[in-house]
Amino acid sequence: MSIAEAAPSEIPADAPAEVPADAPAEVPVQAPEVPPVEAHVEAIATAPCCPPLTERPFSAAEAEYAAPMFKALGDPVRLRLFSLVASHPGGEACVCDISDVGVSQPTVSHHLKKLKQAGLLASERRGTWVYYRVEPSVLASMGHLLTPASV
Repeated sequence: MSIAEAAPSEIPADAPAEVPADAPAEVPVQAPEVPPVEAHVEAIATAPCCPPLTERPFSAAEAEYAAPMFKALGDPVRLRLFSLVASHPGGEACVCDISDVGVSQPTVSHHLKKLKQAGLLASERRGTWVYYRVEPSVLASMGHLLTPASV
């Protein structure tokens, strides 16, 4: 009996897979090109995002631009971490000062990484600690977006 005819439970784990001699060669699948996170972060830091929400509907490009910021802030722990950094005296916070948000340290690091990837935070390593600050242009951009349009 060949492997193809055997029930899955009868096939030994170390059995070699049988490939027919006339089987076509596998064609490598190429992943679509995704722009690096740094490109999005740079775009957020250098240009105002979008018009105020009350001015007009977003274009598809404007929605694509703003969505990563809101997605990153859509998690309560991330929103809390962002708030802790933004409101910290001096405008920056050591990770050691903002880790008490009800989750483990690895989870805090994960959420800070996501906020950084979304372009909302910048970081700097000083010795063994990492200090985070909110990108000023991000606050200005988000503030502009959420401010009612002037009549």
